Amino acid sequence: MRTFFPVEDLARDDRFNQITMRDRMGDARSVLTSGEAAGKRNNNRLTPSRKDASDAARGLMHGIFVGEIQALEGAGRTCFDFETGTEAPFALKLDMARQAWDEARHVEISIMLSNWMGTEIGQYAENTVLFEAACSSDPVLRLAGVNRALEGLAIDVFTTMKEFGDLAGDPYLEFCEDWMLADEVTHVKMGSDWLRRLTEHDPERRKKALEFQGVVDKLFSYGGTRSDSEESPIGLARRFRELAGFSDVEVEDIAAVSREALDERKAAVARMQAAATLAGA
Repeated sequence: MRTFFPVEDLARDDRFNQITMRDRMGDARSVLTSGEAAGKRNNNRLTPSRKDASDAARGLMHGIFVGEIQALEGAGRTCFDFETGTEAPFALKLDMARQAWDEARHVEISIMLSNWMGTEIGQYAENTVLFEAACSSDPVLRLAGVNRALEGLAIDVFTTMKEFGDLAGDPYLEFCEDWMLADEVTHVKMGSDWLRRLTEHDPERRKKALEFQGVVDKLFSYGGTRSDSEESPIGLARRFRELAGFSDVEVEDIAAVSREALDERKAAVARMQAAATLAGA
């Protein structure tokens, strides 16, 4: 069995439509569409009152589904890619195996929720950035990129979906999201604890890992998708992040990155709209 499996060789059937983060960020249409929608309302949070609430919720649920597949694959790769003892402690691999078990359960739950919400597998594109963050040759960078950055995002997403289920009067969605949210807090806490333990005597390695986490956080704050602002569809779940091992300073840093991304998106949309107005004049 090969180690360090590349993202291009992930096993998917013909139902899946994959897109890389580079492709997504290079498509100006995605920026303009989200920006135009946000520009028509001050509150862009995912709530049942949004006119596109049904499609937005189903799209986010599909994103959760494919993210859980990649989280399963990433945790499993960490168990296999590194030599026990010299490259990764056995206890770390045991935690990653437990996470893989959780993620497999999340995939099953997400499939059932997608069916419940009327979504077919492959109806929305699969962004592969989560697995890409799990391809580092250093297990500490994987913990920073996957467990702290992307699983941290999952905390925000599950909290938003849980609240959406509550407001929509959907007890199935609310219960399942709450159930998975508890697992995600555990996964992020494991990443936080192991990152600190493995870099306790190596400040440079810790610095490199946290810088990589910042890069991933920045990518997933693209367009201000996740922030404290009501203009973002996904809220920043501060309390759950604290329970998962984030310090107040770290949460504030993430909030600042998210606000910056939101401002950048609004500025980009304004430039596009100005250019379109001039072209039509």
